Amino acid sequence: MCIDLHIHTLASDGLNSVQEIFQRAEQLNLKAIAITDHDTLAGVKEALEEQHKYSIAFLTGVEISASAPSGFDCSGSFHILGYGINTDSLELQDALSYLQQQRMDRIPYMISRLHEIGMDISYHDVLMESGHLQAGRPHIARALIKKGYVASINEAFDRYLAKGKPAYVEKYRLSCEKAFQLIKNAGGIPVLAHPYLLGIYDKNVFNQLIQVVIPMGLMGIEAYYTNHTHEWTEYYNSVAQHHKLLVTGGSDFHGEPSDDIEIGKGRGNLSIPYDLYENIIEHLKKNTPFSSV
Repeated sequence: MCIDLHIHTLASDGLNSVQEIFQRAEQLNLKAIAITDHDTLAGVKEALEEQHKYSIAFLTGVEISASAPSGFDCSGSFHILGYGINTDSLELQDALSYLQQQRMDRIPYMISRLHEIGMDISYHDVLMESGHLQAGRPHIARALIKKGYVASINEAFDRYLAKGKPAYVEKYRLSCEKAFQLIKNAGGIPVLAHPYLLGIYDKNVFNQLIQVVIPMGLMGIEAYYTNHTHEWTEYYNSVAQHHKLLVTGGSDFHGEPSDDIEIGKGRGNLSIPYDLYENIIEHLKKNTPFSSV
């Protein structure tokens, strides 16, 4: 029995509706899923209303962009997953609303930089790709594809939108300590997302990082992930076991054809055990009785 606890929908930067996610997960015989949209609970709230139609266990979630703790140079994004959160938490909702607005405010600056290098992309083009919901870099990438400037999402990021590229604009991030606090105050479990993507390949440095963020509130590591090799999955599992952290896993599914990522399977070799979901539920029931699972 397999699960997937890292899935994105139309509410952030995914291509699929909540209903399509449930239907696809059911077709693939997954036993539990979590929707973890970037900086929004809109997809999760919709899923809570729809979950009774399906035979799949559902866990509330969110993915928050945070800054790495002082002293650690992370080449990738420092993302915090929150599981079992109470979607009625006003503190969390207010913080996510602010992050969403910061995301939207960033778009015109990126479009301006694209104009400077000769690309005719409008704010309307980007909003059309996002369905007039939360817009981000993937929606700019899709607009670039439609205009014929690039052939794929990956090309758009590699040439223009990734950090250090011509159209990149730094975005506002919460401190990781604040992100941990928001999730825990909402009854949830803060988990370090896709640790390999941090770009920290020195295991001694990664261990130092974990020792720093545990006192801040970290409670889990996403050991199972689409881009994690077997060796790194085993390593992250061992780190979690050593520090008595929960282990989670997910595909990070966005529905992008160019990614070739499937729900629950990643690029074909991902298999996330159901007992990880059971461990999370058991922890939530024992320690956060007001969380939404």
